[in-house]
Amino acid sequence: MSKPRKILFVCLGNICRSSSAEGVMKHLVKEAGLGDEFIIDSAGILSYHRGELPDARMRAHASRRGYQLVHRSRPVEAEDFYKFDLVIGMDDRNIDDLKERAPSSDEWNKIHRMTNFCTKFTYADHVPDPYYGGAEGFEHVLDLLEDACAGLLEQIR
Repeated sequence: MSKPRKILFVCLGNICRSSSAEGVMKHLVKEAGLGDEFIIDSAGILSYHRGELPDARMRAHASRRGYQLVHRSRPVEAEDFYKFDLVIGMDDRNIDDLKERAPSSDEWNKIHRMTNFCTKFTYADHVPDPYYGGAEGFEHVLDLLEDACAGLLEQIR
């Protein structure tokens, strides 16, 4: 058996986008019978929400689609760049912050933008933060993440 692929999803606070990406990706790999071949986690640029569950609104929208978001928020740490094969940010600000936090520029090749894996929403250049928006924002985020996670899984396979 080969070693598992390790993926870390990152957004600002780790309570909406990255925790949802983690939940969607875990669901997809489990459905594909590949659960043992992946280690999937998420983190935030900020530690403001450390230890909290994902946003209740995000959990409710995700639950309607069959995703259980149970991750506890945590900040990105330097060792994450050594531990994970891919570090995937939700927007350009996340990408810039990840590059600043990377122990060296050698680790930059692990950093990718989530929407780069979209196959349906190819026009999308970022996953918007739904925190201050309405219900449609959470649904749009899930649409983008389902597309991008499916594209990521296909690319890895």
